[in-house]
Amino acid sequence: MRVCFVSNVVYPYVTGGAEKRIHEIATRLSDNGHDVTIYGRHFWDGPSEIEHEGVTLRAVAPETDLYSDDRRSITEAIDFAARLAYPLSKQLHKNDHDLVVASVFPYFPVLSSKLASLGTDVPVITTWHEVWQDYWNDYLGALAPFGKFVEHLTVRVPQNPIAVSGITADRLADIGPDRDDIEVVPNGIDVDQIRNAPLPEKRDQESFDVLFAGRLIADKNVSLLLDAFDSVANEYDVTLGIVGDGPEFDRLQRQAENLNHTDRVDFLGFLDEYEDVLGHMRAADVFASPSTREGFGITYAEAMAADCTVIGAQHPESAASEVIGDAGYLAEPTVDSVTESLKRALAGETPATQPTKRAEQYDWDSVAEQAEKTYKRAINRRW
Repeated sequence: MRVCFVSNVVYPYVTGGAEKRIHEIATRLSDNGHDVTIYGRHFWDGPSEIEHEGVTLRAVAPETDLYSDDRRSITEAIDFAARLAYPLSKQLHKNDHDLVVASVFPYFPVLSSKLASLGTDVPVITTWHEVWQDYWNDYLGALAPFGKFVEHLTVRVPQNPIAVSGITADRLADIGPDRDDIEVVPNGIDVDQIRNAPLPEKRDQESFDVLFAGRLIADKNVSLLLDAFDSVANEYDVTLGIVGDGPEFDRLQRQAENLNHTDRVDFLGFLDEYEDVLGHMRAADVFASPSTREGFGITYAEAMAADCTVIGAQHPESAASEVIGDAGYLAEPTVDSVTESLKRALAGETPATQPTKRAEQYDWDSVAEQAEKTYKRAINRRW
């Protein structure tokens, strides 16, 4: 296959989850003998086209800021989509690619990819990490109707949709394609990397009994976790580490300062090195993230691979139950329920399935194999 991915940001120069997924799948496709190109912004040094780990990186737009006022920039997304259309169309009409794989967010590049493919039989595969619907009200406020319109417009573009979880596929089917037409290919982890990540060295950083890692936003419900932890901290003589940054950081710190066991809670902020996060997971006994909005929930899979007992939230907008299964605990998003789950985990109750075993199904080798089969089916359907 000759595969091209479309993503305005490119790993390892930008290290978010969507671009990490593209990198891991792309490099494995290359190792299997496929020709792979990623179209993105020019975040790397040197010429606009380079080879990185067997994959061609082709810049069609210059590096620029991705965020405006803590939100993804709409003008950046439109600018990238506009710059993408002609060079991608030129290559597609030269028959240089057998299919286009476009990461959905921030939407406009999907529209541009489909426009570039007109007049060819090259299929466009879309990867849906989340379906926002009413969440646009929280994210954009008065501009929410614009976000909803663009999301619905993107859904209606002829495409071969992939969702990263069953819950995301269900939400996508609510506003667009038939559920049977949506393939599920989960996000992945590097199990070996996690199992071998260096443990935190005590002279530099303390390890913690309970850990949270993620962006500090309201949907993550770290506030619930802080109150639940405070109610069990003395009984189980445990500590809590909060890894991450975000708009809730200052408020959560103030909340922690008023806890009865404030001295047992540490905010580590954003950790530059991914392996430092993994090391803290390996050192922890429990990973708790009572988030009510997870299109997949990669930290659950990472923590299971690190042999943590994982606590997620049971919620219709979270894929936690799908990812964790019976290898951890699912709490209602309340202080009492999270407290009960913490007590069970800290008391040493063993989940029905070993967390490390559950995590193996999310190893990137397995995910890339699923993606490869899905891409081949899309190509075969055009004939």
